[in-house]
Amino acid sequence: MYQNMISSQPVIETDRFVLRPLRRSDAGLIAFYSGDRRVAEGTRAIPHPLPPGTAENFVSRAQKDDRVEDVWAIDGSSHGLAELLGVVSLTHLEGEQSEVGYWVGPGFWNTGIASEAVTALVEANPHKSRTLLAEVFQDDAASARVLTHAGFDYLGDAESWSLARGRHVPTWTYLRKM
Repeated sequence: MYQNMISSQPVIETDRFVLRPLRRSDAGLIAFYSGDRRVAEGTRAIPHPLPPGTAENFVSRAQKDDRVEDVWAIDGSSHGLAELLGVVSLTHLEGEQSEVGYWVGPGFWNTGIASEAVTALVEANPHKSRTLLAEVFQDDAASARVLTHAGFDYLGDAESWSLARGRHVPTWTYLRKM
């Protein structure tokens, strides 16, 4: 049922959806959602406007064997929801650390989807990390709540470059000891 599955990346089930490896057919919805300025401006790496081919390249990178970031589609199709609600990711860092990233499509904001996805990923801990890190822009309190719901503790303030905004943006950094 799950095409192009990466064997080292598990499928994680929740009550409302599954987290599964990306497949080529996800590129259209990824482009649709991440092409929304609000989604792009909530991330460090999504440009706005979204150049042609960006979503396809993102999926291709996520499927490579030598990737440093594992990306899961939040797939609600088996529960009567959309096939792609958003994405959640883990990036390998030094030592036994990983960084969590996520976004959901605007139509699914304030539904608990992001909190459920991040919590499921944390509980599965597929990288066997001892520490998880995450950051959110300070003008995105909803994303900060996602992290605190998943057991992350506030670590401090910093700033990161936002490609969509074209500037450095103040962030809150969070940590979760496993």
